[in-house]
Amino acid sequence: MQTSIAPGLPDASQTLDVRAFINQRALSRNQWILVLLCFLIVAVDGMDVAIMGFVAPSIIQDWQISRPAFGLVMGAAPMGLAVGALLAGPSSDWWGRRKVLIGSVLVFGLCTLFTAWTRNTTEMAVLRFLTGLGLGAAMPNTTTLLSEYVPERRRAFLVAAMFTGFNLGSAVVGFVAAALIPRFGWQSVLVLGGALPLVLLPLLLVYLPESARFLVVRGTETAKVAGVLSRMCGASMQGVVKFVSGESEVKSRQPMAVLFLPEYRLRTLTLWVTYFMGLLVIYLTTSWLPTMMRDAGMSIDRAASVTAMFQLGGTVGALVVGWLMGRLNPNRVIAGSYVMGAVALVVMGLNGLNSLWVVAFVVAVGFFLSGAQTGLNGFAPSCYPTLARATGVSWMLGVGRLGSILGSSIGGVLMTIGWGFEGIFIALAVPAILAGGAILLNRRGGE
Repeated sequence: MQTSIAPGLPDASQTLDVRAFINQRALSRNQWILVLLCFLIVAVDGMDVAIMGFVAPSIIQDWQISRPAFGLVMGAAPMGLAVGALLAGPSSDWWGRRKVLIGSVLVFGLCTLFTAWTRNTTEMAVLRFLTGLGLGAAMPNTTTLLSEYVPERRRAFLVAAMFTGFNLGSAVVGFVAAALIPRFGWQSVLVLGGALPLVLLPLLLVYLPESARFLVVRGTETAKVAGVLSRMCGASMQGVVKFVSGESEVKSRQPMAVLFLPEYRLRTLTLWVTYFMGLLVIYLTTSWLPTMMRDAGMSIDRAASVTAMFQLGGTVGALVVGWLMGRLNPNRVIAGSYVMGAVALVVMGLNGLNSLWVVAFVVAVGFFLSGAQTGLNGFAPSCYPTLARATGVSWMLGVGRLGSILGSSIGGVLMTIGWGFEGIFIALAVPAILAGGAILLNRRGGE
């Protein structure tokens, strides 16, 4: 007779609950390495997502094209992100997190590099779409893989900390653009943005593990699960004859079907609405704020530097929101952050770009809105079982990316038809409030 054991070092022929085992142990050296690797992946992902917003003013000037015409390029990557996320989640739940994640980094690194040599908006839009496919696949898989290797009591903070890499990468590329464009042109920023993910690939091939919980759910042989879990947690698996995931039985074996089972349907829909609204606000802000500032008389390097402060504010906000989520009701923490972001948007819109406090306003908007969005990334994995976790997270990202497509594309149109800075940013408070309201409803989906 096999005995299901409490977490600890197994020493007899027993069944090991992988979820409980990870939850009740301290993080090992290799688990911390995984946190660092996921942070670095998300950082280069953030650089390549945000990169076009910082080089756009220079390209528009260099190619002598209108803002609406360049909107095709601005919207191409978010569209690719949406498609990439929608495809990556089910693929990851069938084939594994590691394979899909490594492939995604290779794709977006190469495509960003090749974008530096495009000659027109059509070529650039195609490559940005392909870049988006890789970017969209990376985000849900880092979230899923990390969430399956860290204790649940620390999940929200560690996933939020990982996602500060996205904000940091987005901010760093702003400062890099400010330094490189005046000296070497906008192409140099794209070359650097493509090279960094490729430099990261050898480390991923050596150190990135497959999820032990995924292997268990997929019925992988015991010896392979034991090897992966032993290496990651620094514990001997000798004597273990069976691994289990420690989750309630799911009524469907198809990941997509799980998202719409009665116990998960409300969670799925509210996550989609919240992510859509949040990305609409964030992408319109980060994609078009440098151009608005340039039109207001700022230099390109000054506009890039000020916009980068949005991401720095978001980095701090993500840590604060993640920390609060581990101590308070996570739905209310995320909702409150969205509402405060709406207030900050209105205040910034009313004061204008020439305000002496414009940097503080940009930091505040980034702190609350990007902090809430990052908190949502940390919250989503807890809404789904292992069988459908990558699918649930990736479809939240994919459907939500429609908001980023809309935000990236309509900024130039709104300015062309006469909307000013004040009107645009006050109007953005509405979707921010809707995001906060939607995530509050998520708690009714049950646990």
